[in-house]
Amino acid sequence: MAQVTYNEENIKSLDWKEHIRLRPGMYIGKLGDGSSPDDGIYVLLKEVIDNAIDEYVMGHGTTIEVDISDKEVRVRDYGRGIPLGKVVECVSKMNTGGKYDSRAFQKSVGLNGVGTKAVNALSTEFYVAAFRDGQSKEAIFEKGDLVRESKIVKSAEPQGTEVKFVPDETVFRKFKFNLEMVERQLWNYAYLNTGLKLKFNGKTIVSRRGLHDLLENKTKNEVIRYPIIHLTGEDIEVAITHGNHYGEQYHSFVNGQYTTQGGTHLNALRQGVVDAVRDFYNKSYEPKDIRGSIIAAISIRVEEPVFESQTKTKLGSLNMGPDRPTITTFVGNFIKKELNDYLHREPDTATKLKARIQQSERERKEIAGIKKLANDRAKKANLHNKKLRDCRIHFNTPKSSEDDRNASTIFITEGDSASGSITKARNVQHQAVFSLRGKPLNCFGLTKKVVYQNEEFNLLQHALNIEDGLETLRYNHVVIATDADVDGMHIRLLLLTFFLQFFPDLVREGHLYIFETPLFRVRDKKQTFYCYSEGEKQEAIRKLKGKAEITRFKGLGEISPNEFGDFIGDDIKLEQVQLHEDTNIESILEYYMGKNTPQRQGFIIENLKVEMDEVDEEITEDALV
Repeated sequence: MAQVTYNEENIKSLDWKEHIRLRPGMYIGKLGDGSSPDDGIYVLLKEVIDNAIDEYVMGHGTTIEVDISDKEVRVRDYGRGIPLGKVVECVSKMNTGGKYDSRAFQKSVGLNGVGTKAVNALSTEFYVAAFRDGQSKEAIFEKGDLVRESKIVKSAEPQGTEVKFVPDETVFRKFKFNLEMVERQLWNYAYLNTGLKLKFNGKTIVSRRGLHDLLENKTKNEVIRYPIIHLTGEDIEVAITHGNHYGEQYHSFVNGQYTTQGGTHLNALRQGVVDAVRDFYNKSYEPKDIRGSIIAAISIRVEEPVFESQTKTKLGSLNMGPDRPTITTFVGNFIKKELNDYLHREPDTATKLKARIQQSERERKEIAGIKKLANDRAKKANLHNKKLRDCRIHFNTPKSSEDDRNASTIFITEGDSASGSITKARNVQHQAVFSLRGKPLNCFGLTKKVVYQNEEFNLLQHALNIEDGLETLRYNHVVIATDADVDGMHIRLLLLTFFLQFFPDLVREGHLYIFETPLFRVRDKKQTFYCYSEGEKQEAIRKLKGKAEITRFKGLGEISPNEFGDFIGDDIKLEQVQLHEDTNIESILEYYMGKNTPQRQGFIIENLKVEMDEVDEEITEDALV
């Protein structure tokens, strides 16, 4: 073995911005291109807004302006303003900030001395200005380096802070802000800070009833079984109702932070609802019957919360503060008392809630026998050998790192050739493959009984481990990988119907993706381009000056394992399946998967015409090449 030297030259010291730029994931999670709500560009935006929200929470300023134009973001608050003598240090010196002084910031959102530094270091342009007591000071940075710093001068501007930044495209490749995602993020801020006005690109966002408004907006296209229950107390707010969907739907927050992965407060809410219902009706209902189809939101405020990651998506803190109970006890006691009192005051709501619980109970008992037989069949099918080529790291593997768990992926494929190619090319540490046999059943309008009666569906839910909810989900990314032809699109629709019908939480929580594979390979003797659209194909032909060999991939099985390795590596193209706030799942499934309607026939004919025009154009161009 060759000798490796280890001396003083191997020891390196990085300044604050170099460390952030070298390891951005430590500070903002995954990078991404803006297609997913947890991509880094939205974390940068959040870190700046969090500071403005903290000012409002502390009683300073009632309006925050957020403007996004192309790649540039502007955030202006009307709080106290950064102390003028510390403007540069607060955005460029680690472990510097007001959050370290609990007298200035209590129960705050932002990262202690880190948030705006990460934004500064990861932006090609970063501008900060503070307005305070009739004076102002500004500074301009590039990738964390100070370019210009003004003196303190007189100013007629209202008190507060203004930040502008442009994320660095060398870090966030080909990024684009999804304004709809940003607006949803701002609405969450509004729900959690009643009375705060958020002006987004000229549009005013404001909430007067907090989490009640949140649940009302989330359920405006869904039938709910009883009016929203809204409970408020010191440092806690809860809203609850039930719908007609399968699964459980939650929105949880800590100090204004959307904890997408829940944590101790959400666990306490789920158990608290069970305890309160059992106590009120004096009957030991099954937890899954009580929580089936629940839609709920919880917000708490705590001093010095402890999160399980830098991006604060899961609460790990156990204490509310000095001489205070644990979060589990605090939330549990609040729910048990307040929900019990509410149901006594509102007997009509109590009757409707009981009816929904009893309906879930009947449905569970109806499929109990079928479920046992189906589970036995799944074991006999030797799932982990015949249908599933598993990976080593899973989403619910507690001892693995967060990065490893988040990277866990399962590809759902159809046919031996496609699954074989992916299996040979995959990273066995993080990537699993599940092979379907033929086209899945169209399950629209069917009850969950079909999940156990249909062998493919039964084996798929066992592979994902989602029979009883997402708590045991084995893979962070559930990827539908089908051919880019008519049959492949049909299988994709059938799988989407399955997940939306029976496991909508998987989609709502951002775990379902579509695998984008290239349609064309364009190459000559020196270069190869993989193209995902007709436009990319034409661009590749131009780059090769027309002397190109063009291959049209008809199916995944035509792509060799060596080529697949490039497509499912670090630059894998995944399109996240997202449910918008105004999405009505039943209406969408009725349109695409129900009985034929004139509207759908017209849609198919029109899009078929577009496809045929593109095919004719492709044939003509290929003939000329």
